[in-house]
Amino acid sequence: MDKNNNRFLLIIILGLLSAIGAFSIDTYLSGFPIMASDLHVSVDDVSYSLSSFFVGISIGQMLYGPLLDRFGRKKPLIVGLVIYVLASMGCAVSTSLEMLVVFRFLQALGGCVGMVTPRAIVRDTFPIQESAKIFSTLILILGVSPIIAPSVGSLMITTMGWHSVFWLQAIIGVVLFLAVLFLLAESKKADDSISLKPEHVTKVFWGIARNPQFITFSVAGSLVSGAIYAYLSGSPFVFMEIFKVSEQQYGIIFGVLAGGLILSSQINNLALRRFSSQQIINVALSIQTILGLLLLTLSAFNLLNLYGTLILIFLFLCCQGFSFPNSSALALMPFSKEAGSASALMGSLQMAIGSLSAAMVGFISNGTSLPMLGVMAGCASLGLIVFKIGNNNIVAKNK
Repeated sequence: MDKNNNRFLLIIILGLLSAIGAFSIDTYLSGFPIMASDLHVSVDDVSYSLSSFFVGISIGQMLYGPLLDRFGRKKPLIVGLVIYVLASMGCAVSTSLEMLVVFRFLQALGGCVGMVTPRAIVRDTFPIQESAKIFSTLILILGVSPIIAPSVGSLMITTMGWHSVFWLQAIIGVVLFLAVLFLLAESKKADDSISLKPEHVTKVFWGIARNPQFITFSVAGSLVSGAIYAYLSGSPFVFMEIFKVSEQQYGIIFGVLAGGLILSSQINNLALRRFSSQQIINVALSIQTILGLLLLTLSAFNLLNLYGTLILIFLFLCCQGFSFPNSSALALMPFSKEAGSASALMGSLQMAIGSLSAAMVGFISNGTSLPMLGVMAGCASLGLIVFKIGNNNIVAKNK
């Protein structure tokens, strides 16, 4: 197999691994009403299974980071995928909300290895200047999930019941396990010099967290990601309960809106030929903040119908396709030996803010779209502020 084919296969596997978290979310969102009825709880209560998933991802990535640096990339990846498969089966046989919430946490604890490892492998394998472009390509693969997963999930839920989507996730986990085992080359050898003692791990994470470039771009990127998770948490209620779209229509809407993220991530590759990552992030976050505030204001005065909401959210998600790959590349740029831990800390921060955003939407729920849109606008605004302050300080120190 030549170098180009190896590169193509690597990117495909990394993209599919990166999508495991999104696929685990997107396939069951349209089933919230049916799940609520079957489990004898409210739709808002079912969203706790989403929040527990985010918490599991946040905690799990912190555990995998040091393991990836100590044992290489493949072994922790294989173990995590095994946990994911078993937990998916647990979700499939759940008979209560509490049981589902626990298994969703364990599913995330295993599956998050597929989210943190690709970032570390990109840092291992590709030159620094190529990282943002590779992350944009991974988003292209990742973006297939929200386009096809809701429709697949909706079809399975209406024909075979909501449990079937978790059996599907288990099967996909097995396929990824085999791909990693037989097709993925190790990008970093085990390093016996890296200690797993709590005090050493804490020292490594603390050193990473104190890096000005890491903290600026990881926090700004995480806040903007929080807006996306607020959307994920609130969109089933907003579209299916407020705007009264069907489960099938919701699946289509979800996929079309996700298309904005895919489209912009590929335009980002072209933009990087003329502009720096910092310049792109600045414009993207500024526009996203304006769109978030516009969505919130117009909705507060009942000036938005379904189509107006869809257009503005589509544009809002487009901005994410520019900010995410560039902020990720810049956050990981200062690290090589500790790329796994840096990737884990960044991913954990993203999911911690994501889980908080998702939970906040449910906590302040008032039967309107304002909680979802308010959290989205707030996250985008805070992301812009963090970027402006942090980037200005970095530029000043480098002069």
